Amino acid sequence: MTDEIDIPTEPRAAVDALAAHLTATADRPVPPATNRWLGEAEAVARDATSDNLDTQTRQKRVRQVATLLESADETDDAVADRHIEAAIECCRVVLDNE
Repeated sequence: MTDEIDIPTEPRAAVDALAAHLTATADRPVPPATNRWLGEAEAVARDATSDNLDTQTRQKRVRQVATLLESADETDDAVADRHIEAAIECCRVVLDNE
């Protein structure tokens, strides 16, 4: 993974990227307690990618993901940290633009 991660500027693409970044953390060696928060955030993010969601529900899901990410402890893994940072940026894109 490179130092630069492209964050989509379009909300729908940012939701897809959000889910992808959180899925990528599943294979990383993070502490079990942190992994639980990330796993729940991943599940909610995947739900937010559903085509049949209205904008209000999608934003609610993304807000839930942001809250879960704020609650997660340190990962002690630089790659996981970059994915989490990117996921947080994706949340901002969605919540600021939809």
